[in-house]
Amino acid sequence: MSKHHHHHHEGCVRPEPEKLLKEAVERARASGLRRTKALEDVLSILIAACQPLTLADIAESKDLDSGADKATVYRLLMKLEERALIRRLGLHDRSAYYTMILPDEHSDYLICNDCGRIEKLDIACPVEALEKQIAKKSGFKKLYHELEFFGQCPDCAAK
Repeated sequence: MSKHHHHHHEGCVRPEPEKLLKEAVERARASGLRRTKALEDVLSILIAACQPLTLADIAESKDLDSGADKATVYRLLMKLEERALIRRLGLHDRSAYYTMILPDEHSDYLICNDCGRIEKLDIACPVEALEKQIAKKSGFKKLYHELEFFGQCPDCAAK
């Protein structure tokens, strides 16, 4: 996985990252996680990133001040995923990407089976209308969905 696959959305600055971090740490604690420096670092890195990150991206980040090793970071990611604070994308652990689950923020993704590149789906999500319809018919509240489309990216398809 080379770095050049990442599409950096320039100038993507989340409003009030400190507030988001504080809320995420609160959610983690409420779900039974200990508040450690490593936990705060991992959440902070994921909040600051504007695209999904791999375990390596996080473990090798200069912002991981706690000096947590890769295994520690991986265990934290597992725990955060179990508690629905983050979402794991991709096909398997080896090339999994992680992204924050934030209130009022939703993305669907396109994932290349060959190189593992991940892109946000840029079209308006067609599922939102469907979701409202399902909620109305089923009586389910607080519906949400996670969509991942798998295929070949243009670069791999052209090979």
